[in-house]
Amino acid sequence: MDFAKLHGLGNDFLVANAGQAGDEQISLAALARNLCDRHCGIGADGVVFFQPTSGDHEADFSALIFNADGSRAEMSGNGVRCLAAFLVHSGLHCSSALRIRTVSGVKQLTLQGNDRLVYWFRCSMGIPILDPAKIPATLGSSPGPVLEYPLHVGSETVNVSLSSMGNPHCSTFWPDLEKAPFQKLGPQLEAHSGFPRRANVEFIQIVDRHTIRARFWERGVGPTRCSGTGGSAAAVATILNGKAQSPVRVLTEMGHLDVEWESGRELFLTGPAELICTGVCSQEVKSALHLNSPE
Repeated sequence: MDFAKLHGLGNDFLVANAGQAGDEQISLAALARNLCDRHCGIGADGVVFFQPTSGDHEADFSALIFNADGSRAEMSGNGVRCLAAFLVHSGLHCSSALRIRTVSGVKQLTLQGNDRLVYWFRCSMGIPILDPAKIPATLGSSPGPVLEYPLHVGSETVNVSLSSMGNPHCSTFWPDLEKAPFQKLGPQLEAHSGFPRRANVEFIQIVDRHTIRARFWERGVGPTRCSGTGGSAAAVATILNGKAQSPVRVLTEMGHLDVEWESGRELFLTGPAELICTGVCSQEVKSALHLNSPE
């Protein structure tokens, strides 16, 4: 199976043709989990399996996105940018406009420019979902939004703001990210009973009216250096709480994402994706992964 490895500001993904992956008697979830293993596999935060669409007039490619633990991700802002960068770089797509069908709908990406192996895309992320019943979350009441909700986590109470970018998000604000209990609260909030499908968690620090800093604890992955849907959700939470206004620049460990959003409208996310390498996952390696898989 041929693969490419790319990253969006340190959030790394493997990209592979689903048709090739399907030749093996192993589920895509198990294959993704084993490939993402940083010791016995290739190593990544997630895998994007893609296929060209046939008879789909709304999309050029379809994508299935898996987290490092093998769970399905409805959407990944960095993941679809990594896929788009690979498709353009490899010549599989020759236009600057690209439509990718995900579980959460068709995302339209526009190439803004590139510098060797780095590609910048502006991506339509859809209209943020604020109704807790649709996020899904059992906190607050429909139709939302749920803002600064006092959530009991262990012996602490944390104010959370909720949204979905096709996947559930829980955003929290902190005066100083360096002092925020990231490693402790990240996994607790992800697995909180208030989120039936778990949640991605953002820790946010306000810089000014158009700039925030953010750290990300991703569902099914853990700490990541960046998150496209997380950066989008962080900007949404910041705007809805009156702490910033669009456009919002989201500062991450390795760079920044730019978010444009007006309430009730579609959100647009701009950021980079960089090709790291391409390679071949050999028959022997895949057979070994199959033997180690519980599925």
